[in-house]
Amino acid sequence: MPDSFRSVRVDAVVLRHSDYGEADRLLSLYTRQLGKIRAIAKGVRKLTSRKAGHVEPFTYARLQLSKGSGNGLLILTQAETVDAYLPIRDDLVLTAHAAYILELLDRFTYDDETENATLFRLLTDTLSRLASKSDPWLVSRYYEIRLLDQLGFRPQLVECANCRRDIKAEDQFFSFTAGGAVCPSCGTGLPSSIPISMDALKYLRHFQRSAYTLALHARPEQKIQSEVESLMQRYFTYLLERDLNTPGFLKRVK
Repeated sequence: MPDSFRSVRVDAVVLRHSDYGEADRLLSLYTRQLGKIRAIAKGVRKLTSRKAGHVEPFTYARLQLSKGSGNGLLILTQAETVDAYLPIRDDLVLTAHAAYILELLDRFTYDDETENATLFRLLTDTLSRLASKSDPWLVSRYYEIRLLDQLGFRPQLVECANCRRDIKAEDQFFSFTAGGAVCPSCGTGLPSSIPISMDALKYLRHFQRSAYTLALHARPEQKIQSEVESLMQRYFTYLLERDLNTPGFLKRVK
């Protein structure tokens, strides 16, 4: 974060918040200009606060922040909602998917990293897609693939991640340690690998190589949806070395 500014205006999505002191909240924000940062929203837990509605989770807001004193945290001085994504808040399934989207970004990023406008755009585009009530399964899977690309964990899906031979049109394995699909010869007995059907692999490839407008044409059956969703969540658990909280919530909601 630059040391020279006293006040800065940012475009931000509220990832989460927690109570701080008697009437304040500590906000975790993903911003276009500064990456992930934290800020104090003073007095927002008071009934008379005008800022409270602008700093709820999932909200895309334009915020004015100033340097605080003592603890070094930024202080929220002004807030204006750009998009509250209201349809997400009115649907518990969409809320669960949005919570998953935010948790993934939160777990993979760190405070005060350099700005990443592409990640910010991916986040706001994904929330907009959920709010438009597009198929939330497809929106989430497309987000996962694009997020992995941006984070440098793009899975190898065209050739065997172990022997580098082209993947044939048959069921394969997916290796978490190798970072992609592996052929039956390499996958049998390979640690941290699980079977993956050719249909599931086909859809992952489709999401990886296609723009979102083309990805929308995917219509996998329920069995394949469950397989792809389970595989991706296990891959994220492997990369993060810890379980995610929101998949369990999403299953209960469904």
